[in-house]
Amino acid sequence: MAKRIKVRFNLSRGVNYFKWKVEYPDRTLYLSPTDNQLVMKSCQLKNYKKVAQRIFDGQNKQVCAWVLCEDIEIINKDMQQFDVHCDRVKYNPRVQPNWLLNGKVVDNDYFKSLGSVDYGLYLL
Repeated sequence: MAKRIKVRFNLSRGVNYFKWKVEYPDRTLYLSPTDNQLVMKSCQLKNYKKVAQRIFDGQNKQVCAWVLCEDIEIINKDMQQFDVHCDRVKYNPRVQPNWLLNGKVVDNDYFKSLGSVDYGLYLL
């Protein structure tokens, strides 16, 4: 089955700045990272390598990375279920133009489930 849900961090200025952007085939949600946790199932980490390299080299940031997933559960802050005792998946093209897990490049890798806690993504 094709990945259907695209999740990324929104850095565009405006009312949805610094929120998770969850794009379904038929709608888009913006979610506060401090008020919601995301549990993403059957995930793949995607990255536009050329764009990420340009950002790493000093150009302005633009969309270059996201998570594709088959299913997502949104948990509000009153029902949060997990904390950060898992390995963190990191992405910051200013530091390294790749997705990283424990220092290893994991661009395009698949994971059974990933979860968000505040502004971070973690293996579950």
